[in-house]
Amino acid sequence: MTINPAITVLLVDDQPLLRMGFRLILEGEEDLRIVGEASDGAEAVRLVRELTPDVVLMDVRMPVLDGIEATRAITADGAGSRIIILTTFDVDEYAFAGLQAGASAFLLKDAAPQDLINAVRVVASGDAVVAPRVTQRLLETYVRGTTRPAPLTTAPDPLLADLTPRETEMLEAMAEGLSNAEIAHRYFLSEATVKTHVRRILTKLHLRDRVQAVVYAYETGLVVPSNPDY
Repeated sequence: MTINPAITVLLVDDQPLLRMGFRLILEGEEDLRIVGEASDGAEAVRLVRELTPDVVLMDVRMPVLDGIEATRAITADGAGSRIIILTTFDVDEYAFAGLQAGASAFLLKDAAPQDLINAVRVVASGDAVVAPRVTQRLLETYVRGTTRPAPLTTAPDPLLADLTPRETEMLEAMAEGLSNAEIAHRYFLSEATVKTHVRRILTKLHLRDRVQAVVYAYETGLVVPSNPDY
């Protein structure tokens, strides 16, 4: 019987008690393994290069180098590590900045233990966005909302022309916060087919994961919020 390797996790937070709490929760799972801890962003960047963890739990407000800049540095390195931004509020400009910098998801610091465990597994799989509808609300607030200057681009990205009509539909559905199962149900497709479409979209748009595709859809104006009170 083949045993899948454990998902490796790096904990990054300047509060030792929080790191200890996350460690106790995650180490109770057979498929999760903590490979290191960092108390600031600069140390996190160094440890990612050294340890190449599958997932990084990244605090935002830290000394030396904050979590946003650390995320940007890690993704610029081309590291395969996926980053979950830890935040206090579900609609937080820092969480949005983290997604822009290359994070794969964000999670509330007071999330239930099982939600933390599931988030690490989901992000490691690269298959879905953590709390997709909360992510949608965050993007609507900070990309197209009144709190940010309006459209970040005025001309359509030429890469969009490379998408087929079906792939464009898939991207719009992803930006709505729909899961693969929900997209499959809407378009009468199998989940395997939806996953294939998602992979092709990411390849064509040169994006690292699903949440980056959602950010892209909003930033390019492909999707515009119709209900600010969503």
